[in-house]
Amino acid sequence: MPESNSVKNSKVFSFNQEEENIVAAIALRIRQSLDLEIILDRTVMEVRQFLQTDRVFIYRFEPDLSGVIVAESIQNYAASVFGFRIKDPCFSAQHIEQYKGGRINAVENVQTANLAPCYEEVLKSFDVKANLVVPIVASGELWGLLISHHCQSPRQWLIQEVELLKQLAIQVGIAVQQAELYEQVQSFNNYLEQKVRHRTIELETSVKFESLIRNITDRVRDSLNEPQILQTVTQEIGKVLNIERCKIELYDNDRQSDANSLDIIATVAYEYAIEPPNCQGIKRKVRDFPQLYHQLLQKQSLQFVEKVPELSPIDTQATRLVCPIFDDRGTLGNLWLLRPKEEFFEQSEISLVEQVASQCAIAIRQARLYKQSQTQLEELARLNILKDDFLRTISHELRTPMSSIQLASETLEILLEREIGSNKSATFTRVLDIFRSACRRQNQLVDDLLTLCYIDAKKEIIKMQWIDLAVWLPQILEPFQERIDSQNQTLIVDLESNLPELRSDISVVKRIVAELINNACKYTPEGEMIILSARSSNDGIKIDIINTGVEIAHVEQERVFDKFYRIPHHDPWKFGGTGIGLALVKNLVELLGGNICLQSQCDRTSFAIYLPRETNID
Repeated sequence: MPESNSVKNSKVFSFNQEEENIVAAIALRIRQSLDLEIILDRTVMEVRQFLQTDRVFIYRFEPDLSGVIVAESIQNYAASVFGFRIKDPCFSAQHIEQYKGGRINAVENVQTANLAPCYEEVLKSFDVKANLVVPIVASGELWGLLISHHCQSPRQWLIQEVELLKQLAIQVGIAVQQAELYEQVQSFNNYLEQKVRHRTIELETSVKFESLIRNITDRVRDSLNEPQILQTVTQEIGKVLNIERCKIELYDNDRQSDANSLDIIATVAYEYAIEPPNCQGIKRKVRDFPQLYHQLLQKQSLQFVEKVPELSPIDTQATRLVCPIFDDRGTLGNLWLLRPKEEFFEQSEISLVEQVASQCAIAIRQARLYKQSQTQLEELARLNILKDDFLRTISHELRTPMSSIQLASETLEILLEREIGSNKSATFTRVLDIFRSACRRQNQLVDDLLTLCYIDAKKEIIKMQWIDLAVWLPQILEPFQERIDSQNQTLIVDLESNLPELRSDISVVKRIVAELINNACKYTPEGEMIILSARSSNDGIKIDIINTGVEIAHVEQERVFDKFYRIPHHDPWKFGGTGIGLALVKNLVELLGGNICLQSQCDRTSFAIYLPRETNID
């Protein structure tokens, strides 16, 4: 406020005891309290009592240079000005700088002080006869004014009174600075607390969201039950997001990837709802909602507010979130969520629902592929049964004529021996040998086919006994010795000493070993070796049949145990074969509870058979 009489620099002055007590008391309260309102109220009260004046108040400036009276102490008869907002037209930025420099206003008589009309008018409105104004500076800025009004008569302000107000104004400035700093600290603390609370809520939400995704992902990984997974998804997401309704609609055909296809039918297949009605099973045509489904088929999530027909009353509006369920092969359906129209889905929630929709797509595609594979397996099983029935039937049909041919061959040999004797020509003998060999092969083929067809039934008639392999294996090799010698092959038998006995079916073991030795004789070139070895291994016996000079390509090793598969270009003796020998061996080994594996490299082929020491047939 403009001044008439002002004091810039007072002489060095010392307070008396009373004055020092007032300053000390206010300074102590400032140190002990951070409540600015209490400090200001006590300050104006004690100053008024010390000055024995009518009104003392503190005027705080606003940014527009107006101000408000924030603390006041008055005599009973004086009018209160507390809370008054004053805009002094005479007050300018120049006055602010003067007050910041320590300028003090001391008006002893308003009527004779020759004040500016605007300022004089303000003082007269408060019924002021004498006025004393001291600036309050806080943090280097003019915060307000400490003002004393004498209303009964003019008054001469003493130097000690001015000095006291100056000291008190300094203390008030310190109090203001402390209070503002405290308020800033409190505000910052509140901000931090809000951030911590917000972050805690975010973390709790994140944990819930991650738990939901993990739970759904585990279900997708562990289950192939599409209805169970998707129904669980609607329930879980409904509870986690605390929403009224969640549903999954699926498209009815395989044209999902065609965004221009309007013939698709969308059916609500799964639903979670707090209240009725239940919308499960409701169908609608995509062509009836072209704008909505065009964006969904373009794999875009949508959030909007619309009337929801299934709610009551029917004009009730709600917030909807729709996320498409899609993968790289197309869009399979949509995940719908509903909330009251006043609420909306935050971005974190939308991201969660999109992740859930992705897991739904995986679950749907995985379950449908599994269903297709099961259908294919059932069809393959049906075809396999038909094939086995055919093989069983044709084998039975062939057995009778092949037995007749075998009998006729043996009878023909006897008759020829009687009639011709040793006068048979070499050509005749070779033809007869071919005929005899062909009969044997065909009969063996029929036997092998019947064995393959009835191998499961054989479990019921298998006969177990203890077998001494050290004695018995060489006996199996005797029929092959002549053939091996004629083909200039070398047979090596390597049996472990003290080889333990084997409890198994001797006829099945004999057939396994004989078939592998026969296979080795067929495919071992002249001058190479055939090796039979037997060793104890863990709780069983390991039998190896090895032949050298031949190697089976890796790509062919995976197929040698398939029915009717023959290795091309590996028949140096041109014996031929049916391609069921190794398939039969594998089935017979497994029948005895064992396993067989093939290794072929570096011109060496080995079939390793592991048989348990005691075969248990379930």
